[in-house]
Amino acid sequence: MISPNVEIISDCFINPKFQSQESKQPIYFSPWDLLSITTNYIQKGLLFRSPENQDFNITTFLDDLKDSLSATLTHFYPLAARLSTIKQQNPPSILVFMNPENSPGARFIHSSVNLTVADILTPTDVPLIVQSFFDHHKAINHDGHELSLMSVKVTELIDGIFIGLSINHMVVDGTSYWHFFNSWSEMFKSKGRNSHISRPPILDRRIPVGSDPIVSLPFTHEDEFIDRPNHPLLRERIFHLSSDSLAKLKAKVNSECNTTTISTLQSLSAVVWRCVTRARRIPADQQTVCNLAINNRTRLSPPVPDNYFGNLVQTVKGTAMARELLDNGMGWAAVRLHEAVVNHGDKVIKESVEMWLKRPFVIKFGAYFDGNSVQMGSSPRFDMYENEFGLGKALAVLSGYASKFDGKVTLYPGRDGRGSMDLEVCLLPENMTAFEADQEFMSLVNLM
Repeated sequence: MISPNVEIISDCFINPKFQSQESKQPIYFSPWDLLSITTNYIQKGLLFRSPENQDFNITTFLDDLKDSLSATLTHFYPLAARLSTIKQQNPPSILVFMNPENSPGARFIHSSVNLTVADILTPTDVPLIVQSFFDHHKAINHDGHELSLMSVKVTELIDGIFIGLSINHMVVDGTSYWHFFNSWSEMFKSKGRNSHISRPPILDRRIPVGSDPIVSLPFTHEDEFIDRPNHPLLRERIFHLSSDSLAKLKAKVNSECNTTTISTLQSLSAVVWRCVTRARRIPADQQTVCNLAINNRTRLSPPVPDNYFGNLVQTVKGTAMARELLDNGMGWAAVRLHEAVVNHGDKVIKESVEMWLKRPFVIKFGAYFDGNSVQMGSSPRFDMYENEFGLGKALAVLSGYASKFDGKVTLYPGRDGRGSMDLEVCLLPENMTAFEADQEFMSLVNLM
């Protein structure tokens, strides 16, 4: 299918409805934020069926979206800022921060495309056109000096509406991203009756508590750290896994290991790790890695509330030679991932911050993710399908170009709830063909 272009109808900027004196002050980044200066924006969105209600008016709907967005930005005002950099001489370094005085606000785009919901959801692979449902295509976080830190793109389909949200990954991690999305939906539902939200964000970024709120990077020029990877063409497919299938997998893995402590997510990640490794035909004597994104909020002592707005995500990993990963059972792989998660606690987290402060660095995709690794990102625990915006429950969660490479797996809650999950898998075409034929994985898939 040759997809038509997404055409922009209107484009504007939205500012917080009310601005406090605090919202006009510079906001400094934590080490967790600065790590991501060269990664992509987070791009996730929701596909809805157009309302059958004859009273529905797209102009009124967009006005309500903008008004509720402005009210929500009153609480999440960092999203209306831009980045600024101060170059320091002694020692040579750069100080990157959020500058609310240097920004027209958050961007809001209204667009349209001559496609149906079925054109998006029926194909086996996610159509490439979906990447055009998001603003800031291929942008890295450092681009937030010139680009908005947040951009909303509302795309009208023939029989649907897609709300795509791109947010700078230095400003948010997945937990904070969906915290904002949930708060915006809550504000929209209130229809201007109040200006409060149930979970106000904690904007103080001094985490761990007592750390220096102003951290510089040891560079003299952007060319020393900016990395713009040019990813090869990938196949991207979403697999649906039922709660029954996942429960059976968890029981099987725990039975293999004579334990009850291995989680559903660890069990599933172990299977994906094995099956992707097998699909790639990695030589037996080469090392493979499975990276798991992990939320540090509850692992710090004292714990940090989920309302903390910023980055507190880290990666833990299981490693194995390809031979031992494939010769042993899925339980063997799951134990390695389980141990990596269990051993990641307050002491390890704080030591990693101390090490970073002594020798700061930023994530570069080319060096961080090799061709033998699998990266499990996002979380099925995020509240995605409660964001309705008066359109009813979304049909699907979809993502943009951002942070996709061979071996990237993104976890979503299943639309049916009850513990079901969706897996968005990105692989090179030849690897995806082999992965689709792997019975260990496909036996788990709830084919639709």
